Amino acid sequence: MTAAVERDSIRTEPADLVAGNVYDKYHTANPIARHLMSGFLGAFDRLLQLDEGERLLEVGCGEGYLMRRISDSFPSAHRAGCDLSFEIVAGASRQGCPQVPFLQASVYQLPWPDQSWDVVVACEVLEHLDEPEQALREMNRVCRRGCLVSVPREPLWSLANLGRLRYLGRLGNTPGHVQRWSSARFTELVGRYFRVEQVLQPFPWTMIWSTKK
Repeated sequence: MTAAVERDSIRTEPADLVAGNVYDKYHTANPIARHLMSGFLGAFDRLLQLDEGERLLEVGCGEGYLMRRISDSFPSAHRAGCDLSFEIVAGASRQGCPQVPFLQASVYQLPWPDQSWDVVVACEVLEHLDEPEQALREMNRVCRRGCLVSVPREPLWSLANLGRLRYLGRLGNTPGHVQRWSSARFTELVGRYFRVEQVLQPFPWTMIWSTKK
């Protein structure tokens, strides 16, 4: 799909969009949060495998912070991102990746043919979904080679929130998180659709690099 077609595919904001935690963890000044994000990004850098000229799709790209990191590390890759929110993908286009097409699309129905992307990335996405297996099936469909995913690692994530006196009425569960996985349970889930190659646990996340079966 060309960039022009992708831009034409943008629709109005969906009424059933579920908002998650809008805390900007990538630019926080909090030293503890910065340390945790350093571990997250270090694990991401170690796991992501992308060859020169390959195609990468980021599902649930948010405001484009990870895509900017990917673009810096793999400038020769063909990249695109998508998210459910029109406002978010519009913001992603302003985050320093003007050459990367971003479009509004649902992970349940990605607008690309089978095996059209060498690598698919979905970080901090699946915990927001009512049907994560449907999303993994669709990601598997458009993926040719590899997939990198991450989710909060429970119960550590919720305990960490309780430790900082956040979301007490929700027992530490971040608003918008409708799925809660231990590392073992999430690894088993991903393994139903991909071949799990490596699992890292930067506190408090589970991050998995897997390949097409």
